[in-house]
Amino acid sequence: MSSRIFQSIVEQLSEASQSTIGVIDADGTVISAGDMSYLGERWLDAASLIASDPERIVCHEGKTFLALSGWAPTYGYSVFVVGTDAQAAALCRTSRVCLNSTKTHYEEKHDKGTFIKNIITDNILPGDIYIRAKELHFQTDTPRAVFLVRQKSRADVAVVELLQSMFADRQQDFVININESDIAVVRQVSPDTEGEELTQIAKSIEERLKAELFARTIIGIGTIAEHLVELADAYKEAQVAIEVGKVFDTEKTVINYENLGIGRLIYQLPTTLCDIFLSEVFKKNSIDSLDQETLFTINMFFENSLNVSETSRKLFVHRNTLVYRLEKIKKLTGLDLREFDDAIIFKVALMVKKYLSSRENRMI
Repeated sequence: MSSRIFQSIVEQLSEASQSTIGVIDADGTVISAGDMSYLGERWLDAASLIASDPERIVCHEGKTFLALSGWAPTYGYSVFVVGTDAQAAALCRTSRVCLNSTKTHYEEKHDKGTFIKNIITDNILPGDIYIRAKELHFQTDTPRAVFLVRQKSRADVAVVELLQSMFADRQQDFVININESDIAVVRQVSPDTEGEELTQIAKSIEERLKAELFARTIIGIGTIAEHLVELADAYKEAQVAIEVGKVFDTEKTVINYENLGIGRLIYQLPTTLCDIFLSEVFKKNSIDSLDQETLFTINMFFENSLNVSETSRKLFVHRNTLVYRLEKIKKLTGLDLREFDDAIIFKVALMVKKYLSSRENRMI
């Protein structure tokens, strides 16, 4: 347990009582104190006396000690008050109540975080989720959203701390360090929360990390989990959102699984099936026969909803020039992009080609 958990409480207790109050661990090391000069001192004899009878008040070398709940020779904490009179003993008991509550809150929060991590990483059986949730007094049917924050450059541990500060006020929000680059944020949401609201939350995370830590991230968002057992699926969806985004939406840094569209389907296809599809679509010439200028024209045509006039304006070419290019594409591929059905086939083919290229680059 971090000493910071106790320090703020100890400082407030010391100030309110006009006494010096602190906490030692099982080794007798002072980890928190109202008087900072005590920090780091080690009182082995006091720790031994406390371990012999954790329920009894111990007076040693001008200080009064009382173990917090859960004291053990290898793990435990004890409150101390400078002084050995009745007032010091009473203050020790009062401080113990406050610090026990802090310790219980922290450990419960930590246990819940571990529980959530086990769920999203499939390290717990579905049947055990209900049992463990009951033990932790965890609501199982509360809607929750999963955000996967992936650091694109060098991993920075400060990212975890900043995210914890952003989601620190609510008992049902968790920041979970998955690995060196990935951090999962599980947030409780209202039943009527929509995808756009989740996107705004993700954007606020990205902007805060960029502004304060200069951290470059990509954030995947899963669908809302209506139940604890659905969190694993929501986490996997956030992972898929990032992976599909790297192929089809390379400029996006916030990607919602719900908005992946046809890219999500293509990403799940076997590469052999993709190759067969391309060979069937481009019977005349391979898609590789199209030069970059032609591909640019095609993409611009799609971006402008197959509108010839608007596309020619954006390309700064005469309308007849664009029509000529589209005719040329038809001769090369057998597909007339001015026809809706052909345009759909061509668009899907371009995405399939992009997907295959990404797989090839990954294998290199």
